[in-house]
Order: sequence, then structure tokens, then C-alpha cells
Amino acid sequence: MIILVGGEKGGSGKSCIAQNLATYLAVDKVASVLLVDCDIQGTTADWIKLRNNNLNALPIDCVQLNGKIRNHLLGYNSQYDYVIVDCGAQDLLALRSTLSTADVAILPMRPKRRDLKTLIRLDELVNSCKMVNQQLQAHIVFTQCPSQPNQQSRVNGARQAASLYDIPIAAEILHERHIYDDSEESGLSVIESEPKGKAAEELRNMFSAVIQQNSAQSPELSVHYA
Repeated sequence: MIILVGGEKGGSGKSCIAQNLATYLAVDKVASVLLVDCDIQGTTADWIKLRNNNLNALPIDCVQLNGKIRNHLLGYNSQYDYVIVDCGAQDLLALRSTLSTADVAILPMRPKRRDLKTLIRLDELVNSCKMVNQQLQAHIVFTQCPSQPNQQSRVNGARQAASLYDIPIAAEILHERHIYDDSEESGLSVIESEPKGKAAEELRNMFSAVIQQNSAQSPELSVHYA
């Protein structure tokens, strides 16, 4: 299964989600996982170096690709249970290539006006790619959401604005928590650093719902669980 974690707006937590998803699948589901870093900043590749030097962490494979990566992804998809692509708009060609190939697209977005402004272009991009990749299941995931009760109207307003477009919105939202930065510094995931914490619970719920929904709609996919 090929899973894209991408979008047009920087700072929404794409790399962080890709890293935690890889760990969730490799550790919780005992699956073979490849991380593909298409970000010119190499955030995920740097995290993998930290992780693979940590004797207490399960190593995860990673490659860096850019441009027309469709054939690379199809090749890797036959070698791994999951291929997770961390890709932003800096490499639009790689983003389009992945959307034309992926089974699932997780599109992180903060409940902020400047993030919501990218929805119209993102919606057009997903719809155009679905013309050649009908199996693609895309999901908007709201990230870095405030946890204070008096800020919930901001999240609700963002969800309402996003509902005007064709891309489904994941039910689970991810709140802003310090554990994301703390775990990343040691090459670990939130799921490993605080396996019973609120952030880990939110991530597991979101990953499980998105992947299981796709598997249910595409029974021909070969997905290996422990």
C-alpha cells in the first residue's frame, strides 16, 4: 500500500505524521515499511538517521526521491507492505506522481486561514489525479489544533470551511502537544515515547480509521497485519 502524507502548506506537520505512521505500522502492526522523503529539507531523512543510530529503536528503511517518482514507488510497493511518502508542494512533480499512484493520501492542515486558502488548489489537484487513479482515498486531517475549550470554534469553523470541498475530512483531529518535538529529537515517535498518552491515542485512531477504510473499499489490496 502506498500512502502519501502531503499538501501545499508548510508547517502543518507532514513529516511528523509520516514518521509516526511509519512507526505505527512497523512497531504496532509488525509490517515492512519504507519511508520516502521528497522534501528538499530532508526532515524525515534526518530523523531516520537519528532513529537508526538509536539502539532502542526499531530501524526503518528510508530513501530520498524527487521529480517523476511513480515507477520507483510501484517498484518499492512490491517489496514492502507499506510505502509512506513525505511530500510537499516544493516538489509538485513528485506530489502529482504520488497522488497518481497512492492508495491513501493524508493531507494535514492546521485550522488557520492561510492553510484553508490552499484547499481550492489541493481539491483540484486531488480530483485531477483521481481521474487516472480511481482507487485514491484522500483525507484532510486537522493538525496542531488548540486544546483549550474556548478555541474549539476555530476548529469547528475550519472543518465547516473544508466541508465545502470534495476531499473527506478525518473524524480524528490532532492537537498541538510538546511530545511531538520531544520525541522527534531522539529519532522516536510519539507512539514510542508516550504509548499511552493522548497524542499517541489520537494518532492511532486516525491511522487505523484511514487505513482500514481504504482496505475495506479496496479488498484486492494485500495488507499484512500481525
